[in-house]
Amino acid sequence: MAKMASTPVKVKHNGKLYDITLDLSQPATAFKHSIYQKTGVPPERQKVMVKGGMLKDDTDLTKIGARAGQTFMVIGTAGELPKAPTGAVTFIEDMTDSELAMATRTKAGLTNLGNTCYLNSTLQVLRSIPELQVALNRFQGNMGGADGEKNLTAALRDLYKNLTETTEAFPPLSFLQILRQVAPQFAEMSREGGGYAQQDAEEVWVRIINALQTSLKGLPAPAADGSYPAETDSAGYTRKFVEQFMTGHMLIKRSSSEAPDEEPTFQKDPFSILQCNISNTTNEMTSGILDSLNQQIEKQSPSLLRTAVYDEVSRIDRLPAYLATHFVRFYWRRDINKKTKIMRKVKFPFDLDATPFMTDELKKKTKATNLKIKSIEKERDERAKIRRKAKARKEEIAKADAAQSKSTSTPATESSGGADVPAPSESVAMDTTDGPPEGDKAGEDAASSKLGVVVTEEEEIELRKQEAQAVRDSIHPDLLGDVGANVSGLYELVGIVTHKGAAADAGHYISWVRKEDDQQDGVVGKKSIDKPAMEEWYKFDDDKVSVVPREKISSLDGGGEDSVAYILLYRSKKIE
Repeated sequence: MAKMASTPVKVKHNGKLYDITLDLSQPATAFKHSIYQKTGVPPERQKVMVKGGMLKDDTDLTKIGARAGQTFMVIGTAGELPKAPTGAVTFIEDMTDSELAMATRTKAGLTNLGNTCYLNSTLQVLRSIPELQVALNRFQGNMGGADGEKNLTAALRDLYKNLTETTEAFPPLSFLQILRQVAPQFAEMSREGGGYAQQDAEEVWVRIINALQTSLKGLPAPAADGSYPAETDSAGYTRKFVEQFMTGHMLIKRSSSEAPDEEPTFQKDPFSILQCNISNTTNEMTSGILDSLNQQIEKQSPSLLRTAVYDEVSRIDRLPAYLATHFVRFYWRRDINKKTKIMRKVKFPFDLDATPFMTDELKKKTKATNLKIKSIEKERDERAKIRRKAKARKEEIAKADAAQSKSTSTPATESSGGADVPAPSESVAMDTTDGPPEGDKAGEDAASSKLGVVVTEEEEIELRKQEAQAVRDSIHPDLLGDVGANVSGLYELVGIVTHKGAAADAGHYISWVRKEDDQQDGVVGKKSIDKPAMEEWYKFDDDKVSVVPREKISSLDGGGEDSVAYILLYRSKKIE
């Protein structure tokens, strides 16, 4: 008997069955397009299970033995068909270094010009501040003038611009020459001969920050999307960039138990870096910072007319968007008349809550936003877990369906006298898009109790808009208008400068910078709605750039001669 030109069949995708007509007179590509119209899975993503393997574009449909009611299993992700490029296609091998660096966001290292690792590591961490890049790009000064601070700022701007346009290591020669002109201590020669001496990364960090504070204008309030208004808008330019984004204010209270009738004195000082003192009892960063904020000093008492011991308690009443901390690992030993390094292990957090360092007044101002961000982060993590579990269930079901479909396509089945082939894994068919199959109430209840409701990407984006607005609404009015201030007291670690070796005046500096979410897992330019499965960091060892997992960063807390955290850069947490 002649076979029918058209055969009604079924297509199964993600647990759902679709009725479709298989036209045996047309090529397999036409069948795949029909599947796309039903399931939304583009033909190039489809894996259609048939007897003997997968349906290929050149498969002769008359030879697959399809019968009315037969079910075809389709594996693949639904989505739009790829759109044709709007412009000319440029291949990687035809790109210039500048185009390649822009397209791949490849990070370039810095050439060591002779014991300059202290500078290279500092420059790479400072480069991780996007607002600094915006401010530098607006800086109009040039090198060669009489103002050394402006020359240094112009050199930094040009250096960072060069790094964005190359995939090769770049020598920071111009910046180094100007640095040594404005700060001659960095031109000190090694006592052992053979070139320039190794310098302290913290000292060059402070020197660069001071230069930027003098010459770099600040930024106006950003728009709702986070972008900054055009430079022609003069609003917000009365302050300097470092003052806005990298400077905090410390309220210092001094009192003496030797003079109880003497009124405490108060003083407010700016700071650009927090000190973490390390004693023989310091095990983690917070206690080391608090130790530096609670000191005892000797000074002349106006009431006692003599020197007395005063308790000096410092607390922060303005937090910057970027908070630098310095582990005080180098100190001068008078007994041996030499600078020495403290090797003690001191743990540091990836997420920092600066509330213990703040004044009571600032605690009150940041409390609502602090709690709101913590609550939202917890809810987002929970929704992400639900999505991951649902995705895993889909993959398990797809594998089971594929395996069962393959088992029903054996030669024995083909000789079954024309009987209809049962739908693959029909007994366990599940619609994993919305949960367990209809009628499986127990399974539905179990899934609800374990997984909750799966939020689609569109729903997640809308939820995040509402959450971001809720955070903005919670910000205290005094902090809302302070461009560059931290409004919650919450930070996340984004950069580290480490020192390797036992000698304080030698050793080797390396920097570590966190990869942004849109650069994780090989994805460039597209930020996922969820955090990447594995957080990655760049390791900048002068000209050598590599990628390391988060676990490596956790090992930089000290305890030996390997790389140990020396300067840490934290960024204000934001709800985007």
